[in-house]
Amino acid sequence: MGLLTDLRSSISRVTSTLFQDSDPKRIGIYGPPNAGKTTLANRIARDWTGDAIGPESHVPHETRRARRKENVEIKRNGKSVTIDIVDTPGVTTKVDYTEFLEHDIDKDDAVRRSREATEGVAEAMHWLREDVDGVIYVLDSSTDPFTQVNTMLIGIIESQDLPVLILANKTDLEESSVQRIRNAFPQHETIPLSALEGDNMDEVYDKISEYFG
Repeated sequence: MGLLTDLRSSISRVTSTLFQDSDPKRIGIYGPPNAGKTTLANRIARDWTGDAIGPESHVPHETRRARRKENVEIKRNGKSVTIDIVDTPGVTTKVDYTEFLEHDIDKDDAVRRSREATEGVAEAMHWLREDVDGVIYVLDSSTDPFTQVNTMLIGIIESQDLPVLILANKTDLEESSVQRIRNAFPQHETIPLSALEGDNMDEVYDKISEYFG
């Protein structure tokens, strides 16, 4: 009887190990348009898988559909965390087709892009409410972070009880102010970085492992 009990206990431990946290956590990269979300997503994906997720552009709303990179394994300090990165469209209260005209895009294409971007915002909100296990919130540290959209999204993330890591991006710009973001959202830790230059990515990966591991 003792041998049978020990065998069952051993099988139980092995089964528990095999299936505990076996599914990668879905981590949504959120923030306003042109904050550098796709640049960050590509930086993470390239560093750990060798592949990019999507095209980067100075044109607003270049990402108009959520893109996903699965099974990104990040190894830090002797442990690893496997995540699915979801690069979401920039969230805004209004998408105006004239924004695209300023970048030498013809009117028909601008109207199409604005329609797709609006649909992308709705998709991003769906992901936030239903399909992510944590959030990396990217803000442009050279602009004022205290906006209606940022306040709303941070509030939704908090109401969903999701772990959130706030990143103050674009620290390579002269107008950058990380403290301005810290002052806007003092209830959350803010990590500075330049996703474009790769500055401070070691700390970003440490925090990803800590928050989402």
